[in-house]
Amino acid sequence: MSQLTLNLVEGSVSFSFTPQAARSLQAQIAELMESLKAVAAKASAGGAGKATRQKSMEYRYTGEVFFEMECNPNIWPSPFAAKVLITVRDERIRLTTEAELTRAIEDLNQYLEQVG
Repeated sequence: MSQLTLNLVEGSVSFSFTPQAARSLQAQIAELMESLKAVAAKASAGGAGKATRQKSMEYRYTGEVFFEMECNPNIWPSPFAAKVLITVRDERIRLTTEAELTRAIEDLNQYLEQVG
């Protein structure tokens, strides 16, 4: 199992992650990006009418550690401004912090390139 390193707003976190889990996370992020684009398009169209609430992304993975990534697309003006809430924990430690969505996508793509 390879290490996924996510660069945070300050610092980074690395943990064991499987290629299958990475592809699953990548698919959920792709759906999140569509939701973020829908919110941004509605806002740029002047916000006429009631905006359709987009579903939040909640990804969970349990391996050597529990990893969770969450994002509410309704609170960000664009995909480039969006941040994700990341939790990494095991029985001894818990880390909860934010990361930029675009940076998390880059980190995930780099991981997938490394593991093939």
